[in-house]
Amino acid sequence: MTTTRSRWATSARLAGGTVAAVALVAGTVTAAAVTWPAHERAPISVVATPAPSESVVACPGGLLAIGRDATLAGSVSVVAEATTTVGTAAGQTEPTPEVLTVPGIEGSAPAVFSAPPAGDTRTDLAAASSASVAAEDLSGFAAASCAPPLLESWIVGGATTTGSSGLLLLANPGSVPATVQITAYGAAGPQTPPAGQLVVAPGTQRVVPLAGLVRGEQSPVLHLVSTGAPVQASLQASITRTLLAGGVDQVGAIIAPDTELVFPGVAVNAPPGVEGASDPTAVVRLLAPSTPTTATVTVRSGDREVATREVPLEAGLPLELDLGALAVGAYSVHVAADAAVVGGVWTTTGFGEGDDFAWHTPAPRLDGATLVAVAAGPSPVLTLAAPAGEAVTATLTADAGAGAAQQVTVPAGGTVEVDVSEGAIYRLEAAEPVHAAVGFAGDGALAAYPVWPADAAASPLVVHP
Repeated sequence: MTTTRSRWATSARLAGGTVAAVALVAGTVTAAAVTWPAHERAPISVVATPAPSESVVACPGGLLAIGRDATLAGSVSVVAEATTTVGTAAGQTEPTPEVLTVPGIEGSAPAVFSAPPAGDTRTDLAAASSASVAAEDLSGFAAASCAPPLLESWIVGGATTTGSSGLLLLANPGSVPATVQITAYGAAGPQTPPAGQLVVAPGTQRVVPLAGLVRGEQSPVLHLVSTGAPVQASLQASITRTLLAGGVDQVGAIIAPDTELVFPGVAVNAPPGVEGASDPTAVVRLLAPSTPTTATVTVRSGDREVATREVPLEAGLPLELDLGALAVGAYSVHVAADAAVVGGVWTTTGFGEGDDFAWHTPAPRLDGATLVAVAAGPSPVLTLAAPAGEAVTATLTADAGAGAAQQVTVPAGGTVEVDVSEGAIYRLEAAEPVHAAVGFAGDGALAAYPVWPADAAASPLVVHP
């Protein structure tokens, strides 16, 4: 009897389990077929606007000469003080000037300007400096935009071949030390030079000979990364040909590589066919830092295309391209590539005694309104370049936005030159993005610098708790 009852109990349990399994499967199928109520919950977010900080720009300072002291071959001395133009937008707080200390160089005091925010708006601040010299070992005219310090920047310009000299200028207007790591790109690719890591003390400018970073390089490119504090980098480049000074310039920094580079206002002052024409009078230097690509280089005069070349670029290897025999005039150079590149354009007034040269850095894209500081110098011109597509109408207002206004129409894909006054501050505003540069040209004088965008307000941040 006991055995019979156990078998019946086992059979009952099996039957019950089978019914439960069937019911579970049926319920699952039914649940999958039925549309359940949907409930979406958006992530919690808070839009916060950071408190604006003060605006700060640093200038490269005056012109320097190396090796004038016969007892100290590596000594650096000041040979020409800089003249600075600075201002804020009309109605905003005037900037506060300070000077940087340059260890080991007497008489050098590069200027730094700062302006506190106006309530919730950052103050629009612009400055530019210039200097000229006429000496046996150094002559020419240099002009540069005073720029904010950066954590990362690129320098395209200069050389360390025979007759060429360069001084890298690193300014730290902050209150803590900055450690700068320099990567030099040359014929052998990217290199980390032994002197490529250095410390810039707060409130100082450090001067580093370019030859101490790269030797015998025709087309060097420098990449600078700063930790601890941002620095403002620039390069003083000069040339001497058979004991005759052949020009000097101050080369500004590039913020980052880009797939499109625009160089407005490239002045060609030496006509083709003159003595020394075997040397190019206009050259573009390009570097694809990490990815090989092909760059398309287009030279334009106004809205007319003058020349177009395609140039293959190997990753990490700088390349220079002769822009050809260009007639005397003003041009814009446009570079387009599939991968991000950096570049610079070099032009000269000639190759004899008393001639000068200029390095052009890419002009950043300008959205909205910005200030334009015009340094003291011969025949200053503001050149505006518009991207392809539609014409752009820009308004240029004198006295930092408080004076007379002038409307300028820039043709699609073209450029327009506007005469401006030296030592003046203008407000530039365009309905669509433009690129702009200030250029100078005169007897034995050539220089240019791009217009930097304004940073008039802190951008809102979306915070997800």
